[in-house]
Amino acid sequence: MSEAPSTKPYLVRALHQWCVDHGFTPYIAVFVTEQVQVPMDYVNNNEIVLNVSPDACQDLSLDNDWISLKARFAGVPRDIYVPMANVMAIYAKENGQGMSFPVERFEPTPTEPNSEKNTTIPKGRPSLKLVK
Repeated sequence: MSEAPSTKPYLVRALHQWCVDHGFTPYIAVFVTEQVQVPMDYVNNNEIVLNVSPDACQDLSLDNDWISLKARFAGVPRDIYVPMANVMAIYAKENGQGMSFPVERFEPTPTEPNSEKNTTIPKGRPSLKLVK
């Protein structure tokens, strides 16, 4: 018997639709690794929170493996690509209702011997911050 596909992309799409249908602002919390393409200036502790509402982004695609969209950061248009595996949570900005997901966190290996990014990634449940 083969392994069942992940329910995560279906739940992310459903909660996104629920937020939009009820006038809430859907946010996704993402664990940033090398596979994630986001503006690194907005990453804090290997995490970024993205507003994925229709008003905040264009060309949003929530497929089974990737989330892609176009958004502006400080007025600069950016293409954003997030593997579905890196999504830690999706929730409504206004009331925090949503769902969190397990994400495998790991210690990145420095690419250079004296790499500036020698930080420890906290283990355990992800914490969400309200970003305005």
